[in-house]
Amino acid sequence: MENTVKITAAEVNKLRQATGAGMMDCKKALVEAGGDFDKAIEVLRKKGQKVAEKRADRDSSEGAAIAKINADNTSGVAIVLGCETDFVGKNENFVALANELAEVALNYDTKEAFLAADFGGMTVAEKLTEQTGVIGEKLDITAFEKLEAPYVGQYVHINKIAALVGLSAKVDNVETLVKDVAMQVASMGATTLSYKDFDPAYIASETEARIAVIEKDNIELGRLGKTLKNVPKYISMAQLTPEVIAEAEEAAKAELKAEGKPEQIWDRILPGKMERFISDNTTLDQEQCLLDQKFIKDEKQTVADYVKSYGDVEVVGFKRATVG
Repeated sequence: MENTVKITAAEVNKLRQATGAGMMDCKKALVEAGGDFDKAIEVLRKKGQKVAEKRADRDSSEGAAIAKINADNTSGVAIVLGCETDFVGKNENFVALANELAEVALNYDTKEAFLAADFGGMTVAEKLTEQTGVIGEKLDITAFEKLEAPYVGQYVHINKIAALVGLSAKVDNVETLVKDVAMQVASMGATTLSYKDFDPAYIASETEARIAVIEKDNIELGRLGKTLKNVPKYISMAQLTPEVIAEAEEAAKAELKAEGKPEQIWDRILPGKMERFISDNTTLDQEQCLLDQKFIKDEKQTVADYVKSYGDVEVVGFKRATVG
């Protein structure tokens, strides 16, 4: 017998607002549910489950990165709502959903607790399943980072990278400081605060691996008659003991003497040579250590130097969530 359920535009719009589904999908769901709103939501959810099962092996490497900070700036969260295509990732409704989810995530310490949290009468995980059916792409929380500190700030780069930074105290112009450092985290991708955090075995392994790569490159460069790359003995400040620094300084003085530079001007030249020596032999720190990196807004100083300019405050932690 032909279905005679009458569905009004107001009912369709109500379901659209509640689920984000398209007009035709909402109308079909309401008809199938006999006009019952809650049953219609369940119809859409089941559709989402079927789509999610079919797309379970898809790669949700696109999406939107979002960061949120609580009211007193003592806690922050960064999440990535992943999807399959950049087209969906940039969609206004998709980004709005990601922002809503991040607001919920702010109240939880782990991804698992967040996925089990309530989101409009269903869990976050169920909402993702529902929206998979609505959008037609696999949706997933591909990154979840939480940070707590006396003062937490954030920076988001075009919804592709979300960074959190924790400071030891709130100081004058703290908003500028924390945003600048979070921007550094987003741009340069540090993995730890300082070279002091490195394990000696890791440094030794990295040193050997990097020297091997450079020496291999130099074989090819030599064959082509090109300038060879410098092969550093060290890659981290952790290796530059006082003895190593003293030895490098003596070598620099010997070089100045061989060049015939008057001894009375060595004091003006040595600082620059030692600065270059340290720069050439701390490549690991510059890549991975936030405080030891050159500050992106002024490469004449490190991030640590920049933070010190704000007074009695330190960076105590950071997190980074990226799309892809």
